[in-house]
Amino acid sequence: MSLLKQTTYQPLTETSATELALALNLFSDNPELSCKEIGDGNLNLVFHIVDDKNRKGVIIKQALPYAKVVGESWPLTLKRAKIEADALLTFGSIAPKYVPEVYYTNDVLAVTVMEDLSHLLIARKGFIKGETYPLLSQHLGEYLSKTLFFTSDYGLGPSIKKEQVQKFINPELCKITEDLIFNDPFFDAETNEFEAGLRTTVEALWKDDELKFHVNVLKKSFLTEAEVLLHGDLHTGSIFANDSETKVIDPEFAFYGPAGFDIGQVFANLLFQVIVNEQNHVLFINHLETVWNVFEEQYKHLWNTENKENLAQTSTFLNYILAKFFEDALGFTGCELIRRTIGLAHVADLDSIEEEKTRLAAKRKTLELGGILIKQRKEIKNLGAFIGTVKGVL
Repeated sequence: MSLLKQTTYQPLTETSATELALALNLFSDNPELSCKEIGDGNLNLVFHIVDDKNRKGVIIKQALPYAKVVGESWPLTLKRAKIEADALLTFGSIAPKYVPEVYYTNDVLAVTVMEDLSHLLIARKGFIKGETYPLLSQHLGEYLSKTLFFTSDYGLGPSIKKEQVQKFINPELCKITEDLIFNDPFFDAETNEFEAGLRTTVEALWKDDELKFHVNVLKKSFLTEAEVLLHGDLHTGSIFANDSETKVIDPEFAFYGPAGFDIGQVFANLLFQVIVNEQNHVLFINHLETVWNVFEEQYKHLWNTENKENLAQTSTFLNYILAKFFEDALGFTGCELIRRTIGLAHVADLDSIEEEKTRLAAKRKTLELGGILIKQRKEIKNLGAFIGTVKGVL
């Protein structure tokens, strides 16, 4: 039976992924296809298929019914593949420059076939190698302004937005976020992982009741505030880039939540590079500033020109919204900094530091900054104060 008519799920192999690509007629006549499974993530299979005659390629991504990083003992819904495909199509209609094109989706196979981005590099890997990506922060500011405005009540209107909230209900992957970002790092959970040299610092964090109060407030926001369609996992490992192009991938954690969450994920993953690049941290501070400045400027423009809520079209309310986004973003930044340091899923920015003393020092700074941003987010009123706080920890 053709895979296009498959009525039951089955995991793809390199052979069957190639057969699917041929059935979709994505290549010229008589292509010479090669296929390689390249997935290095935690949850999915990813196949890179290339026509060796003209070097045209496509990516086929398939969800597995379990977490790849753990195995079949951690089952996961295949519905996340539809969530991801729908999110890519939604974000692609809003910000096509920054989202890979989707060629085909199949809910039964939990498959999405999309644009080949192999001419780009995962931004996290590039940063670690010394790339600077001069336009990445501008592109991310534009992406955030458009996706966070045009999926909101103000960009869609309340009725359509409510329909979208229902479409993107994503409880299983949200539960992963709730556990790994807001729960486990703040007590002695089995999923946590950190060096023995950090234990004193980590145990002090676990005993910090003020910190845990603020994390609970942020978690409540994540659970209850359906402001915008979030990417939900917008770190530098979910961004392809080169010096002129940026593409945001992997929105399988997409759902309607607080806008500051995506902004905070971007902030945090740039801050890892601020912390580890002692000799060149100004470059990454500039990236941080550019993300917010571009986001704020373009969001204001969209608010004033595309707003569907007449009552909301005041500068006072706009300033209130932006202040809320910024405050929330700082808190979520802090949660991401902490969980990526001592939780289940680490970042290579920190873990690839070979010298133990230097690595532990960087991680202590990350934990310290995370705690400050969570607890003091209401007092850090603007970008200048944010950057000053960061520099105070370096």
